[in-house]
Amino acid sequence: MRRAVALVGATASGKSRLAHELALSRGDVEIIVLDALTVYRGMDVATAKPTASERAEVAYHLLDLIEPTEEFAVAPYQAGARQAAEALAARGHGALYVGGTGLYARVILDELEIPGRYPQIAADLAERVATQRQALFERLVALDPVAAARIEPSNDRRLVRALEVTLGSGRPFSSYGPGLGTYGHVRVVQVGLRVGLDELDARIEARFRRFLDAGLVEEVARLSARGLSRTARQAVGYREILEHVEHGVDLETCVEAAIAKTRRLARRQLRWFRRDPRIEWFDEPSAALERLDQVLR
Repeated sequence: MRRAVALVGATASGKSRLAHELALSRGDVEIIVLDALTVYRGMDVATAKPTASERAEVAYHLLDLIEPTEEFAVAPYQAGARQAAEALAARGHGALYVGGTGLYARVILDELEIPGRYPQIAADLAERVATQRQALFERLVALDPVAAARIEPSNDRRLVRALEVTLGSGRPFSSYGPGLGTYGHVRVVQVGLRVGLDELDARIEARFRRFLDAGLVEEVARLSARGLSRTARQAVGYREILEHVEHGVDLETCVEAAIAKTRRLARRQLRWFRRDPRIEWFDEPSAALERLDQVLR
């Protein structure tokens, strides 16, 4: 029987520290990380990736999967998470999912079916949508009326994606599920760690300045020299420091921008998780820890 629980919340809320504490104290729990950036090797500091000593104490999964020059997608991440969970179950260990990337959490914890990508079809649709939006929407209505009913005709991104999948896969986009706005039964108990916004803002600034002390600028310089994929370059914290490294923008200006964007990211994460009625929220880390331990028992 699988034992699993998830700990979610905004960046800098203290999830990683709490998860490590629990896994270390139990000894029969391993951590599966739900994060879109810790997959990149060498992007260690501003992703708050577990240190070498922490990884020697507790087993972590889904870290350092690809080079930062590569693009990454949700589907292989989901496959990796499934393999990790099966391996843990075979060892009789519990799985503690931890992270703040809401999409990855939904896809993995709810085992959503992910439609494939069809780049040529998507490129053709994206080129046509500005001038042929109504015609494309009517085509979607004819091919997949359920998907069309879920999409605002003016939402180009969703229209293109629905048609891309429908045309590329040969099956309706809506057949892949009801969408991210619909929440099913509880497959994995999710514990949310909540921190007041003022406290969270202060933690974000203090943590980012610790990143600088830990060598973030030097890390970004190394990454820049090696080359970065589009996704990696857009990572909050890295994108801003790249402006300093590559274009000579004043470091403090870049740091302040990174802190501001991290705060905005935290609020987006909170909005995402708050939409899920299944998450059990806790203000006190000790209460969250007790609930996590209870589920794993």
